[in-house]
Amino acid sequence: MTTLKDFLEACDKLGTLRLIVTSSAAVLEARGKLEKIFYAELPKGKYANMHTEGFEFHLNMDKIVKVKFETGEAKRGNFTTYAIRFLNDKEEPALSAFLQWGKPGEYEPGQVEAWESLRKKYGEVWEPIPLVAI
Repeated sequence: MTTLKDFLEACDKLGTLRLIVTSSAAVLEARGKLEKIFYAELPKGKYANMHTEGFEFHLNMDKIVKVKFETGEAKRGNFTTYAIRFLNDKEEPALSAFLQWGKPGEYEPGQVEAWESLRKKYGEVWEPIPLVAI
């Protein structure tokens, strides 16, 4: 079995992502790669963290109970989108990570293949085993 930490580290092969977090009042989208992730255990949970020049990323891994791979149709343009949803205990997306395109439908070389490889390894819906310690 694999932990969410293992999964996040495998995501470095995905290239540039659009990371999306939605609350009841706002949507935050940031572009970047999941790389150079470091971990911390805090009273509120075990966190995956990343700092870039444009944003900071903190994910409470204890709150993620499922990871789901999805394809869809772009809202603007006629091309396939590729997403990974990190779901909480209510099966709501706590975080969505979309492959980021340059021109509509043009992904970075190897990006779609890396996404497909992860989906093949983990399945359409995957439940990470809980981390005991970081």
